[in-house]
Amino acid sequence: MEDKSLAIYQSVQQQLDGICDSLGLDEGVKAYIRQPQREITVSIPVKMDDGTVKVFTGFRVQHNNARGPYKGGIRFYPTETINTVRSLATWMSLKCAVMDLPLGGGKGGIICDPKNMSMGELERLSRGYIRKIWKYIGPDQDIPAPDVYTNGQIMTWMMDEFNTIKGGDNPSVITGKPIGLGGSLGRGDATSRGGMYVVVEAAKKLGIELKGAKVVVQGFGNAGSYIAELMHDDQGSSIIAVSDSKGGIYDPAGLDPKAVAEFKKMTGSVVGYPGAKPITNEELLELECDILFPAALEGVITADNVVNVKTKLIGELANGPLSFEANESLYKRGIMVLPDVLCNAGGVTVSYFEYVQGLYHHWWSLEEVHEKLHAAMVKAFNGVYETSVAKKVSMRQAAYMVAVKRIADNMKLLGWV
Repeated sequence: MEDKSLAIYQSVQQQLDGICDSLGLDEGVKAYIRQPQREITVSIPVKMDDGTVKVFTGFRVQHNNARGPYKGGIRFYPTETINTVRSLATWMSLKCAVMDLPLGGGKGGIICDPKNMSMGELERLSRGYIRKIWKYIGPDQDIPAPDVYTNGQIMTWMMDEFNTIKGGDNPSVITGKPIGLGGSLGRGDATSRGGMYVVVEAAKKLGIELKGAKVVVQGFGNAGSYIAELMHDDQGSSIIAVSDSKGGIYDPAGLDPKAVAEFKKMTGSVVGYPGAKPITNEELLELECDILFPAALEGVITADNVVNVKTKLIGELANGPLSFEANESLYKRGIMVLPDVLCNAGGVTVSYFEYVQGLYHHWWSLEEVHEKLHAAMVKAFNGVYETSVAKKVSMRQAAYMVAVKRIADNMKLLGWV
């Protein structure tokens, strides 16, 4: 796992180097933007339910704050690595810049297996982590959020611990909180809803009729299940295949996403859903379809399997599901890839909305959130698409160019480089 995460991080840095070169930026800008500004590694002692003390390792990487406070989630993951967190923090800087949000990029993680921990142990771990990093976070410094295997409850414990130490009421120190404690309406499906909004815009450019369009979703978790429902219910698309970590299901006549979600809730997997054919995750990625949503892990489409991908449009709801080589190969074949820093940016955008609402102690209606999210996603898509056409580069290259230029411009204005 360490080698793979290091390779991904090195690939991210290489891509940044290439974008800096294409923009004609000097070596000082390139050297500064490819490295995090701060990396924090902490040891967190936690008293377990059996009376023993276990020491967990936690990270917080703050990549770049030229555009505003760092922003990014906290992951609880058994094989978490510092290199994974570095990559994700870098992507967050790019994502916030693509969306033109006044935020920088950060990410956090703790090496742990939350599935084998009690609520009490998770609370003590969450509070212990904040006790170690509280000096480096806050509404004007760094605003964490939930990520893999963390949720609103964990964010609430973290917010409460920060407020206990710091004093006062600071709902904007952390986003992704429950509604009654300063969370924002519309945050639950924001990543997928934002992805749908940019897919709608892309479909217009490509001449894809979304009503009846064949959609495949790899990764039927939070983002995957929401995008399946939204494309089915709002756009009239046909969801022909979905999968999770245990396998996938395929029905050329179309699946009912809500019924599949209920089945998974009862059984723990989509596998075995009545009336559908079993299919592997690898086979699912190679199905002929109109739109493919990789919504699970990084690195699932690479130079090894990209030749077998048969779709018209890919929307990256996961972080880094396509390798750089695979992305460029698809671009040469005329297949548009909506990159993660654009396609899944609805989540951080509504997190920003939550942050703003908390600062003002004034919360918006669901309709306001959806309206503002739609406007932000359409604006971001158009900016990236126009750059892609003008520079004759892929949407990923264009998104990186937009983001890096905005970050570099601010660094120069600030006199950092």
